[in-house]
Amino acid sequence: MKATKSVIPAGVDLYIGSFPDTTRMKLEQLRDIIRAIAPEATEHISYQMPAYSLHGPMVYFAGYKNHIGFYPCASGIEVFKDEFSKYKWSKGAVQFPLDKPLPVTLIKKIVSYRRKENLQKALLKGKSAK
Repeated sequence: MKATKSVIPAGVDLYIGSFPDTTRMKLEQLRDIIRAIAPEATEHISYQMPAYSLHGPMVYFAGYKNHIGFYPCASGIEVFKDEFSKYKWSKGAVQFPLDKPLPVTLIKKIVSYRRKENLQKALLKGKSAK
């Protein structure tokens, strides 16, 4: 289900809860991975999808009819693009098909990379990185 301007989820729980069971389980799994790797990240809705920020945008995800869209910003795609041969991807997104298990190890590596990248950028800007 793609959210529209007239149906903007009030929160991540509502967003995830709006999908069929199979999709919902994968979205919850992805959410759990992100929260485990970056527990200090702020969870919110941005661009009508779940978003995680840590001193700036970190990662986003969205549910669709046949896939989960994962948006780790351009740097998160560039660094791991060689590992996306099984997936449809672009410079800012990768699609994980609903009929296949989520690539948990790859997702963990991407989220860890984006977390570290954002913390390093914050340190360079003189912000307090927790």
